[in-house]
Amino acid sequence: MSQESSGDRIPEGDAIHKLNDARVKISEQLSQVIVGQADVIEELLISLFSRGHCLLEGVPGLAKTLLISTLARTLNLSFSRIQFTPDLMPADITGTEIIEENRSTGARERRFLEGPLFSHIVLADEINRTPPKTQAALLEAMQERQVTVGRVRHPLSDPFFVLATQNPIEQDGTYPLPEAQQDRFMFKVFVTYPNFNEEFEVARRTTAVQFDDVKPVLTGEEILELQRIVREVPVTDHVIRYALSLVRQTRVGSPGTPDFVQELLSWGAGPRAVQFLILGGKARALLYGRTHVSTEDIQALAKPVLRHRVVVNFAAESDGVTTDDVIQRLIDVTPSKEDELTSDARFQKIFAS
Repeated sequence: MSQESSGDRIPEGDAIHKLNDARVKISEQLSQVIVGQADVIEELLISLFSRGHCLLEGVPGLAKTLLISTLARTLNLSFSRIQFTPDLMPADITGTEIIEENRSTGARERRFLEGPLFSHIVLADEINRTPPKTQAALLEAMQERQVTVGRVRHPLSDPFFVLATQNPIEQDGTYPLPEAQQDRFMFKVFVTYPNFNEEFEVARRTTAVQFDDVKPVLTGEEILELQRIVREVPVTDHVIRYALSLVRQTRVGSPGTPDFVQELLSWGAGPRAVQFLILGGKARALLYGRTHVSTEDIQALAKPVLRHRVVVNFAAESDGVTTDDVIQRLIDVTPSKEDELTSDARFQKIFAS
């Protein structure tokens, strides 16, 4: 079955166990280095098994870079870390053509020198610190999984993941990612402060002699197989309608949009949001040992999928209203039962438009 098809075959029981075993093994390896951050790790794994990219946002010192680099160590894949800076050029990450002399014939030939994008896992560290020209160089790689230099297209590795980090403070001299590029990321994950016990353990570990024995637990072929299994998880029309209703209600000016959305948002989410909600729901269902997607899965992933795809207006910002606040209100007002969803006149307008 093609990876681009949604699939209608229920995965075998051992396939579910395989995905759960992969999660447990990766979590065990990460726990040698990372303390807490269970929600962040779960969302990273869902993104990994759904063939999506992930953007992590958090203040300095929360182990964003360490988490991604350690995750890469648990996977038997090539890994590149790119430190984004204001002077970074597109060719620094994509690669460039060089002229090389053939010593045997004396002829000069063009040869493509691959950049750090030609790895299975790419850590784009502090992605908002490099100019838009270099940020845009990631667009083709993330969406088409290829790089074009001159007139030649160079396919990237498969699997291929871009895991980016950014700092929400110290905005002087930064270049916020445009909405079009943020839309390429499946999730935007907020990395928050640890609780008291977690921070105590961090302080204890990092101020003593520390050794870790992180080992790779998955190969590239195994990851591709798990991604195929995720695509085969069935999803009912009701769950698709529920995901559609959440996304379509964010579109200002559309029929059936709630009044608070009209008042607080200036822009809503596009079709990729629905696709990622359903794909993420499939991966989450398998991670929780189920062979079907529920509305609970969609609700759990609504914020990381939608928070970077909807834009609050000036009035909302001045009142301290965040995108997460608006998404939570949408979850609260959207019925999860099929009969309520299909009988409500407001949602009939949404689906008819």
